[in-house]
Amino acid sequence: MKKMIVPILALFFMSCQEDDLKPNVDPASAMEALTEYAIVNKVFQDAGNNSGDAVLNSENSASISKISKTSAVGPIITVEPLDLTTFPKTITVDYQDGVLCKDGITRKGIATIVSTNWYGVEGSEHTTTFNNYYHNNYKVEGTHYVKNLGKNIDGDLQYSVIIENGKITTEMGKTINYTENSTRTWVAGSDTPLNIWDDEYMLDGTQSGVSSKGIEYSLTIEESLHFVLLPRSIKSGILDIDVANIKDIKLNYTTSTITILGQTFPFGN
Repeated sequence: MKKMIVPILALFFMSCQEDDLKPNVDPASAMEALTEYAIVNKVFQDAGNNSGDAVLNSENSASISKISKTSAVGPIITVEPLDLTTFPKTITVDYQDGVLCKDGITRKGIATIVSTNWYGVEGSEHTTTFNNYYHNNYKVEGTHYVKNLGKNIDGDLQYSVIIENGKITTEMGKTINYTENSTRTWVAGSDTPLNIWDDEYMLDGTQSGVSSKGIEYSLTIEESLHFVLLPRSIKSGILDIDVANIKDIKLNYTTSTITILGQTFPFGN
């Protein structure tokens, strides 16, 4: 999203006269807030994907001896209690001093997941917290909560996702705050639970936060966003964005257009 939105906003603001904009708009701060949103959103989406993957891998281990393991090329994953039936269960994913993962992201530190049942069980809840956890050079904090809502009328699993007190700290010490209240519908890849990279899901709901300069932003999904994990992309959907005092930025992934203050521009993938 960063690569698509920010250059378009830059061109838009360059083409506008100051009198055309609301008096208290700071274009540079607005663009920076959107850039930071793109970063923090990606970090927490990835954290959620990896937490779910850890629960699925724990459940689908061939034997209990494989649930707690140390891998030369992956994190140390431990499960307590160390059985397949007792809940709640604490799953600790320790990336130690750094693990380069398949998606090209280096993760380090610890993500801890407390699960009330396995990931595919309706009503199960999975709460992830972070201890000195890094996504590349971004330190991640906050609580990531997921609840299995069961299957919809199409037979696809749905999950409620809530992120509270989300925060990332950059290498330069800047902090970006983030919250989310959304629903994820798992529309592809559920039949291969040990491979998250063929997953696709629909996302609905709201996201909001505050940039490192105190600029508030909020996003509402007008039409479900269709996410593909590998290669990472959004295939369709419409996202409404408010940043600073600029309202109703509409990002349409279905038509590959962005509308800002009534003007529509194309964007590329």
